[in-house]
Amino acid sequence: MDIHWFESLDSTQTFLINELKGGRLKGPVCVGALSQTMGKGSRGNSWIGAEGNLFISLAISRSDFPEDLKLESTSIYVAFLMKELLASYGSKVWLKWPNDFYLEEKKIGGVITNLIGETVVCGIGINLGSAPENFSKIDIEIGSVELTKDYCALFKNLPPWKQIFSKYRIEFENSRVYFTHNNNEKVALERAVLLEDGSLMCDSQRIFSLR
Repeated sequence: MDIHWFESLDSTQTFLINELKGGRLKGPVCVGALSQTMGKGSRGNSWIGAEGNLFISLAISRSDFPEDLKLESTSIYVAFLMKELLASYGSKVWLKWPNDFYLEEKKIGGVITNLIGETVVCGIGINLGSAPENFSKIDIEIGSVELTKDYCALFKNLPPWKQIFSKYRIEFENSRVYFTHNNNEKVALERAVLLEDGSLMCDSQRIFSLR
């Protein structure tokens, strides 16, 4: 996978989507920035960070993902790949449903996905060196360039969704003290049932990750 680095971008996600639509880049490809000024977060929030943190977006064809991975589960899949990589370095990071990276009870990053034609564009932001108020940063020393190189290498041989889900099912228990959003409403995860496609059943209502 080709990796393109920039000193600064408004948003790696917006930049990559525009490059794909303009035919200037095609997947599989990764775009990274040392700093980001107008990053995209979940539910339309911004994800702005200082130099030294991780700001990347990847474009991967849907056909390059495992056959048993549903589109709605992509955010969980790519986020858990990153979580497992960070854990291999010694981090205690965990994944809150569906795609937020947490260290203990504080968020340190997250994933956002978009579908452009038959290409999935995954944006990942993680606080590696610094964090704004009420957030935290990773508990290991790792640079954004090194982390990106190791993460992109994982896409040469992707594990099946079933393998990822078997591990995430256990980790999901950490999410039960939190809530998620569905149609702009908060939904408690205390009694949620995690289904095999990564969706949740909450009070007879099925909720998919839409990020």
